[in-house]
Amino acid sequence: MVQKQNRKSPATIASINKEYVQSLQQKVDRKKARKVRLYRRLTVFAVVALLMLGYFTHSFFEQRKVLALKEQEKTEMLAALKEKEDEQEMLMNQLAKLEDDEYIAKLARQEYFLSDDNEIIFSMPNKKVEDKKKTDEKE
Repeated sequence: MVQKQNRKSPATIASINKEYVQSLQQKVDRKKARKVRLYRRLTVFAVVALLMLGYFTHSFFEQRKVLALKEQEKTEMLAALKEKEDEQEMLMNQLAKLEDDEYIAKLARQEYFLSDDNEIIFSMPNKKVEDKKKTDEKE
């Protein structure tokens, strides 16, 4: 109980060493101001970092999309190249056959109805023409 009587109310407490208390208060205020500035800088840094991360992520996915399109185009081009190589091989074979006189004679007989000595040519109807006639009749 004695202690309660010795305590004074806050209104009646006199400040001791006013300059010292003010300097301590200024130090505390400076620390608070530094914390506030630190938090502001960290917040700005975090926002900038998030924006950069978002940009890089967006760029990454856009590049993946472009890469996928290029890969698809590559496969299509490789398929077309394969077809062209097959066609070129067929034409080279045909060119090699055209150097053979017997093949040329056979081709001339088939296409232009040319005949060899003592040979009679009979004209047979084409299956394609018959097939067309049959389809026309069905319709």
